Amino acid sequence: MGCDGGTIPRRDELVRVKQKPEQKDKDAEREFRWRHCSLTQQSLQEPIAMCGMGRLYSKQSVIERLLEKEKMPEASAHIKSLKDIKQLQLTANPAFTEEDKTEGLLDTRHAPYICKLIGLEMSGKFRFVALWSCGCVMSERALKQIKGNSASTCPLCQKPYSVEDVVVLNGNDEDLELMRVKMEMRAAKRKSSKKDKKEAQKSEIKTEKPEESSEAVVASTSKSVPEKPSTSSKVKAVANPKRLGAVNAMQDPELKRLKTDFSVAKDPKASDVYKSLFTSHKTEKEQDRAHWVTYNPFYN
Repeated sequence: MGCDGGTIPRRDELVRVKQKPEQKDKDAEREFRWRHCSLTQQSLQEPIAMCGMGRLYSKQSVIERLLEKEKMPEASAHIKSLKDIKQLQLTANPAFTEEDKTEGLLDTRHAPYICKLIGLEMSGKFRFVALWSCGCVMSERALKQIKGNSASTCPLCQKPYSVEDVVVLNGNDEDLELMRVKMEMRAAKRKSSKKDKKEAQKSEIKTEKPEESSEAVVASTSKSVPEKPSTSSKVKAVANPKRLGAVNAMQDPELKRLKTDFSVAKDPKASDVYKSLFTSHKTEKEQDRAHWVTYNPFYN
């Protein structure tokens, strides 16, 4: 219990000292950032994407958050559309097994992805970079070694890239400041390219309009000036035969007779039987009874 039998107590045993805050396990924190989504804090699921700051995300979770229009956390507030993220082209680690997915010692676990150029595992112990132009991922050591031979083309897909396209994955505070500057440079470059495209389209439209107007003027002048009919190509108007027949019929003297002057009894072409149907016939005048066609016994 102390103070009996010549024991000498220490000061920290007698005086209460202020406890120090618990320090974070750097290895555990590093592994968590490389294996979990920065947005949902869940395990990364392919396809894996990165933002301009170099943080890793499950692309599906980012799409769902954008569709639901939920507010992004402060660390991911710069993500406003799919243009602000880039899908990564990762190389699977053949040594990664199902046992590595379970919790265990950090030194014995393998990373799910490696550098395709020199075989370093992407566990956070080594610095990794990704190219924004193509999405290829490699270790920073490999990029520095190959940079002397091909400074402007990707060593994996041979696509060109610029300095602002190199993004450090899960970098420190200094790297984050540099990545923010590069992100702003890419945004300004994208806006300038859009303006150049619009100006090019406007210039093409302006060059096409004068040609169209000249053609229209030629067409209008050709329409306004009437063409003189040539003597060799005179076209005679052909009259409608039906119309000609109607005109000839109107000129027939027999059709010009009026109804008051016309009488069936005087028609030389009509027969006596046909004439007897009408009251103007001489036999009808001599009859005492009604005509046989209009005869009605109720009135006789």
